[in-house]
Amino acid sequence: MSDLSVRPVSSEADQQAFLRMPWTVYKDDPCWTPPLWSEHVRFFDPAHNVELKHIDFEKFVAWRGGQPVGTIIAHINHAYNRFQEQNMGWFGQFEVLDDREAALALLNAAEEWVKARGVDAIMGPATFSTNSEIGMLIDGFEHPQMIMTPHSRPYYRGFVESAGYQKAMDLWYWHFNGEDWGGRKADKLPEKLTRVVNKIRTRRSFKVRQANLRDFRAEVERLKVIYNQAWAKNWGFVPMDDEEIDKLARDLKPMVDPHIVVIVEVDSKPVAFGLPLPDIYQPLRKAHCKPGEPEWLQMLRLLWHWKVRRDISGVRVWGLGVLEEYRGTGVDALMYYEMIKNGLPRGYVNIEMSWILETNDMMNRAIEMLGAKVYKTYRVFEKKFR
Repeated sequence: MSDLSVRPVSSEADQQAFLRMPWTVYKDDPCWTPPLWSEHVRFFDPAHNVELKHIDFEKFVAWRGGQPVGTIIAHINHAYNRFQEQNMGWFGQFEVLDDREAALALLNAAEEWVKARGVDAIMGPATFSTNSEIGMLIDGFEHPQMIMTPHSRPYYRGFVESAGYQKAMDLWYWHFNGEDWGGRKADKLPEKLTRVVNKIRTRRSFKVRQANLRDFRAEVERLKVIYNQAWAKNWGFVPMDDEEIDKLARDLKPMVDPHIVVIVEVDSKPVAFGLPLPDIYQPLRKAHCKPGEPEWLQMLRLLWHWKVRRDISGVRVWGLGVLEEYRGTGVDALMYYEMIKNGLPRGYVNIEMSWILETNDMMNRAIEMLGAKVYKTYRVFEKKFR
């Protein structure tokens, strides 16, 4: 008789088991980045994570022999269902040891929870939407996480597929080696590419500028409009309201390097932007963050590697938006070119452009033209009930 049980989080012991599970699952995985404990706790707290005001959710822990062996969240994102005109449930925070029985029991618990609320299907993993962490890594496990991306164990995919899930969408993560353009010297920019980009710049009178952090609040207001318009027709998109964008902007501000942010204007009106984020996960991995450790000690180690040692050679192009009327003009290629060219002298030679929908042919062609390669694939799965 199996000693496995799956139950909702209902006590402080359950909560601690849920929160600490990633440290158990990835304890010997050098590519996983342990988050700061306080940030990890607040991410699942509606009092701190404003995205959760749109979401109903339940947390589950799988136990075997009195020990936690896996976790999952079942949730319904009402903002997603309203905007996408769907009746969808989700699962996320799927972290489990190499235990097939536990994995299937966790998935079943999530399915039963969302089914009881009348949805037509379930997708995942997403914790909690396309605006936070989404997708299961299915290739590229040998590459470390970059900032604000999830991680997975290779056996997760088999568990999910054996539970009857099928692919809903693949998310491509592109990688560019800045050494191809001369590294910090940036003296090997392809002449042909430079000519093409200059033509794009002049064809539509594009003006490219960097971000002005002294005018941070106004910059955020300018980019809000582009963000929600640019992604409105994307698969899986959930618009963020002013409160969510303002909170995200405040959280990201300490990490933004204004020299590599690109804003494209036409007649002084912003029409596109690219927001690369220095890969703070590099110093975070070196900070060896552990659950329950004093916050000041975690921060001290992080700041030492980040601000003093400057142990960041990676950058993730996290946000890139183009108003619909300017798509197909080459402005996306122009922004990628400018971000890479400006970033190399600042030491950002390990460049990730993510995530890009596998179906976004225009954007994928622009990235490939730079010489980038797809080095990771994340998959979102779906299971229909009716």
